[in-house]
Amino acid sequence: MTSTGEEQGRAGPPLWWERRRDVVWDVGIGAVSALECAWEGVPFAREAGVPAVLGVLFGAVVGATLVLRRRWPVAVVLVAIAVTPAVMGFLLGVVGLYTLAACEVPRRVTATVASMSLVATLVVIYLRTDDGAGVTQTLLLSLSVFVAVALTVPPVLLGMYVGARRRLMESLHERADSLERELSLLAERAEERAEWARTEERTRIAREMHDVVAHRVSLMVVHAAALQAVAVKDPVKAARNAALVGDMGRQALTELREMLGVLRAPVAPKPVAVPVVPVVVAGQEEGPSLAELEVLVGQSREAGMVVRLDVRGEWPGYAAEVEQTAYRVVQEALTNCHKHAPGAEVVVRLAHREGEVAMQVENGPCDGDAGGAGLPSGGNGLVGMRERVLGLGGVFVAGPTDSGGFRVSAVLPCAPVRA
Repeated sequence: MTSTGEEQGRAGPPLWWERRRDVVWDVGIGAVSALECAWEGVPFAREAGVPAVLGVLFGAVVGATLVLRRRWPVAVVLVAIAVTPAVMGFLLGVVGLYTLAACEVPRRVTATVASMSLVATLVVIYLRTDDGAGVTQTLLLSLSVFVAVALTVPPVLLGMYVGARRRLMESLHERADSLERELSLLAERAEERAEWARTEERTRIAREMHDVVAHRVSLMVVHAAALQAVAVKDPVKAARNAALVGDMGRQALTELREMLGVLRAPVAPKPVAVPVVPVVVAGQEEGPSLAELEVLVGQSREAGMVVRLDVRGEWPGYAAEVEQTAYRVVQEALTNCHKHAPGAEVVVRLAHREGEVAMQVENGPCDGDAGGAGLPSGGNGLVGMRERVLGLGGVFVAGPTDSGGFRVSAVLPCAPVRA
């Protein structure tokens, strides 16, 4: 069976009805109206001088038109008005007026048709009431007006109330659906922002891990290579290099523990309806600063690198993220010198200016006779430095020099932090 056949097999109510219970209700009330009109058709046929069967059939057809009240409410009320002189269609008229007032028909049409029904009922009651019992014309007219109003106004008012309430409920449902769609859209956007935050955090953690591990391990590899070269010739120097390797390994482990401790720190749950990803700044609270730059350069000197530190200006103290970024840039640049320029002379320059701090690490041509330690390169060092500097609104430039060396320069905007 095709999808079309399945849809036809599960087809909803026929014709103009929206629900199956509406079909049952209209057919049931139409049958009751047909029986009523058929019963009232017997005296009508006697007065008109026609066979009673014709009166019953006429009344049944007229009453059965109530089934069409949802599709053509105006026509149903007009049929009820037309048979008013025959004194039939009480249920037809009342239910037809109620349906007319409750549907989306313009109010002027409803008022016009309801007025016609009121006048027709008033005239028929007034003319058919027997005044032979001494009832005055005023009383007869008052009675006719009362009955006509009682048969016309309450159904109209009830229909207007039900129609207004139905339209209000539809409006509320539409607003609820709109709010649900908006909430769903907000949830999707929140999930996208959370995924973006997770991606950014993973990238930042990877960059931090690279900066922490690469420099220490690079120095360890350099010292291990030197240890291997002098182990037999100079046992004293070999012992010193072995001690340096141990110190470097312990420092690397200490920094890794600090960073992992921050990552494992519990985060207090927040009472929110959308997923929230806590942004953890690994190592930011106890991260390195420019005050440790001399120690960093000294570690490279101990590894055999010829490095000179040139600091200009007075260090006023900067924000933690600026201090850490400046330190990491110099650290990664020195690590690259160990990897790619063994034996080259390196100059580290640091300048404290008004509103900014500038740093530059430049190495000369690599000594071809110097044996490298065979350090692997992941190709992420320069990328990580650029991301760090640009993330703080700074400027980053890296490239070869005319003398055959390599230069890394960065400028970070900052404001001094006073104690």
